[in-house]
Amino acid sequence: MYAIIDIETCGGKFNAVNGRITDICILIHNGFEVVEKYSTLVNPECYISSFYTQLTGITNEMASDAPKFYEIAKKIWEITENKVFVAHNVSFDYNFIKNEFAALGANYERDTLCTVKLSRKLLPGYGSYSLGNLCGDLSIKNHARHRAEGDAVATAELFNILLAKQNKMPLFQQANTRK
Repeated sequence: MYAIIDIETCGGKFNAVNGRITDICILIHNGFEVVEKYSTLVNPECYISSFYTQLTGITNEMASDAPKFYEIAKKIWEITENKVFVAHNVSFDYNFIKNEFAALGANYERDTLCTVKLSRKLLPGYGSYSLGNLCGDLSIKNHARHRAEGDAVATAELFNILLAKQNKMPLFQQANTRK
């Protein structure tokens, strides 16, 4: 089982004071299709600058009524438990979530799989492996770019393409890293 995850943040670094999650989507994939979805805005408990509002469309007002991370932490922990954490540029999403759990005193550890690395291996020859460019090249529609749910759904579609392209070696062994 896989947990395909995308987050949006109000900072570019997970360990910065203002580097907090503002939006999260987790899609549970059974190796064939998405079977469960969890998606919510997150109150980052800090100011969202105009740069990130312009990028994501998430305003301070929208986030102010959203749950704080500690209020959804148990759900995130449980829904991702015993699943491979899959993301496009997995270290970004994983480290933000891991840092949020660390702030709560919890050691969040999951096996990870990066769809950027896997795409480079299974889909050679593309000029760029950014999610936006791959979506364009592979005709994957993303109805909400730079929002967690839109990007997670697009990543799930990319993941389906990668599953179909995989060789005899199990997918998990092709691009797995332990964080």
